[in-house]
Amino acid sequence: MIDVLYFAWLRERVGLPRERLETSAATVADLVEELKVREERYAFAFQDLSAIRVAVDQELVGFDAPLAGAREVAFFPPMTGG
Repeated sequence: MIDVLYFAWLRERVGLPRERLETSAATVADLVEELKVREERYAFAFQDLSAIRVAVDQELVGFDAPLAGAREVAFFPPMTGG
């Protein structure tokens, strides 16, 4: 099981702040593909990956990051400001 967290407009599009999932995904990209085929709201939320950042167990990673042993994946828009 893995906890998936959604922040900002991703939370609005998915309609949930977090969920616990059973997944066979090997990487973050695989997880995104699993989510996109679940329901249209996920496909809409993840349509432009260049506008999304991801953290695995609170460490910023790329979409090619492995999920083996991960407990949490968080998706959020790029941060701005100072």
